[in-house]
Amino acid sequence: MRTRFLAALAALALSTAALAACGDGGDAGGSGKITLGFAQVGAESAWRTANTASIQESAAAAGIDLKFSDAQQKQENQIKAIRSFIQQRVDVIAFSPVVESGWDTVLKEAKDAKIPVVLTDRAIDSADESLYVTFLGSDFVEEGRRAANWLVEEYRDGTDPVNIVELQGTTGSAPAIDRQTGFAETIAADPKFKVIASQTGEFTRAKGKEVMQAFLSANKDIDVLYAHNDDMALGAIQAIEEAGLKPGEDIKIISVDGVKDAFVAMTEGKINVVVECNPLLGPQLMDVVNKVVAGEQTPKRILTEEGVFTADQAAAELPNRKY
Repeated sequence: MRTRFLAALAALALSTAALAACGDGGDAGGSGKITLGFAQVGAESAWRTANTASIQESAAAAGIDLKFSDAQQKQENQIKAIRSFIQQRVDVIAFSPVVESGWDTVLKEAKDAKIPVVLTDRAIDSADESLYVTFLGSDFVEEGRRAANWLVEEYRDGTDPVNIVELQGTTGSAPAIDRQTGFAETIAADPKFKVIASQTGEFTRAKGKEVMQAFLSANKDIDVLYAHNDDMALGAIQAIEEAGLKPGEDIKIISVDGVKDAFVAMTEGKINVVVECNPLLGPQLMDVVNKVVAGEQTPKRILTEEGVFTADQAAAELPNRKY
């Protein structure tokens, strides 16, 4: 009798364990929560810092267990992080790719492990769209077009050449490629617009200043600076002022992002226009994660709403900047 009782008890324990294992959704922490593995690019700018904070705060508010990794601008670090998330059996993997290419192998590993992948902020260059569920972020080509549209309107009545220098983002990254593409295709219709120098400033303030110093040394007649992000523009402002010139007047400045420091610079007349790129993607990402885990369909591309702000709008908008 005792033997039969112990055997029945053991069978019940095994059955309970099996049910728990089937119902936990691959929860890496064993807490019953959805587990999200997020591989961030790094902390190269104020925009990225705000993006990270939005994701971390939104995960906590949504009750999602977030496993966060900072790639420090290196693709190999992101690939290692994604493989670690796969090993930990997280429910969803999300990441903002350092560069566009070179992801197929590791994302195939995630697909084979049946872990859905969400791209945030930056897209990838892959022929196999089944490797990710959706992309959540901005239209970088359109941002480049918006920057150029302001320029075309600003110089619509002139015929003299307009010499432009361009501070590109990280080489090979989606925003750098797309912001250059959108800008170039828009100004191509008018031959007076000439990009006389273009170089990466790596999305950082220090590198933006360094490259702008080189531009000023090599080119005596610069009319416009187009910076792929605010941090590079703010670094360039330092270089322009140290050269004895007035940013926003002697050299008109177009930037992308919309961080608070850029709006302050606009109120001071040092930046002429900012094309917004919203970093506060956390709430939308958590919504997508919940839908993916629930098996709901999501669009292949989810865009954020963004605007364009000129210097005369900066003072009114500055109090609304959360980053």
